[in-house]
Amino acid sequence: MKQILNQLFNHQSLTREEAAAVMTNIAAGKYNESEIAAFISVFLMRSIELNEVIGFRDALLEMAIPMDLSEFDPLDIVGTGGDGKNTFNISTCSCFTVAGAGYTVAKHGNYGATSVSGSSNVLEYFGAKFTTDINVVKRSLDEAGFAYLHAPFCNPAMKNVAPVRKNLGVRTFFNVLGPLISPVRPHYQCLGVYNLKMMRLYTYIYQNLGVNYSIVHSLDGYDEISLTDVCKITNNAGEFVFTPEQLGFKTIRQEELWGGNTVDEAAKIFINVLDNKATEAQRNAVVVNAAFAIQTRCPMKTLEQCKAEAADALANGSAKKAFEKFVDNYK
Repeated sequence: MKQILNQLFNHQSLTREEAAAVMTNIAAGKYNESEIAAFISVFLMRSIELNEVIGFRDALLEMAIPMDLSEFDPLDIVGTGGDGKNTFNISTCSCFTVAGAGYTVAKHGNYGATSVSGSSNVLEYFGAKFTTDINVVKRSLDEAGFAYLHAPFCNPAMKNVAPVRKNLGVRTFFNVLGPLISPVRPHYQCLGVYNLKMMRLYTYIYQNLGVNYSIVHSLDGYDEISLTDVCKITNNAGEFVFTPEQLGFKTIRQEELWGGNTVDEAAKIFINVLDNKATEAQRNAVVVNAAFAIQTRCPMKTLEQCKAEAADALANGSAKKAFEKFVDNYK
């Protein structure tokens, strides 16, 4: 580690292979907490580079619990978090909406970091018990069209880093890695990011990895399409900017997406969306994010077609049924 630190302190970067080796050694417990903290701190002072991200990802995926879901070829819908907006669980609602529309979704997620309720919080609230049992995961995909992969269970190698990250108390490059280390290694991913710098980084990563992707960001700082401001989308076809009106929706107020002060409050909004009892703003935010996820999976479909499929999945109750079948499988 001393050699690596000196290399980084001299403004040199790591190769993909060096980055993978360091991450493997961190996971194996070969460095003490002070060395890990020093290593992480380097990337708080300068941007992480493409080869470094991919090298870290290579190592973590190599050590992850195997999860071959190739027969389902599922989509992953995920956000980086960190936007500080404390929205309700828009992306998780979108997952069940997409599943209700007939597509398979394997979401890789975690507890909330900057919001009251992350995807793991809300699903656990309704009784889901997280697992890496491949039989449970496959059965849920088959019956519900949705499976959930709780990140800490899937990536046990991260446990040596957890105390250091907690003590530092700031966002680190491990937050960048979160969306990239699903053991499913999905060919399709719809990702929400909280700023344009992150959008550029992930665009380079996905292009390098050959993933079918959409990256979404609302310019007022949301890591999803919030309909509160102009949003930017990058995907395999290029870069696009839309106002809410161009997407066919009214501009909404930020407070209309508020997720509440407790997991209980966030869970109530979540189930209201699936029960068709949500506000128009809440429903529209879910429909538009689900639509772009569907288009990520089926790029030949128009956005209008994808919006209609998402809206129908909520209106006819198939999104709620997907959720109920998922919970039954994960009890």
